[in-house]
Amino acid sequence: MMISSCRYFLFQMIAIVVFLLIQGCGIKLDPWDRGHLAKPTMAITPYPNHSALREHVFTSKEASQGGYGGIGGGCGCN
Repeated sequence: MMISSCRYFLFQMIAIVVFLLIQGCGIKLDPWDRGHLAKPTMAITPYPNHSALREHVFTSKEASQGGYGGIGGGCGCN
């Protein structure tokens, strides 16, 4: 009885893993759809200049505590 329940559990786990692995296999994008996914707003940092400025200000303020290793004492000057 214990062996059959272990086999059933193993079968369920294998089925779930296979189901999750094949989720991305059936997607076919047309060339005109790829243009929508390649928009700059879909990037990890959609506004790189704004992100760089924000990171610069953060490192200037947090330099005395370590931050990202920036130089400065919190006054905003390098």
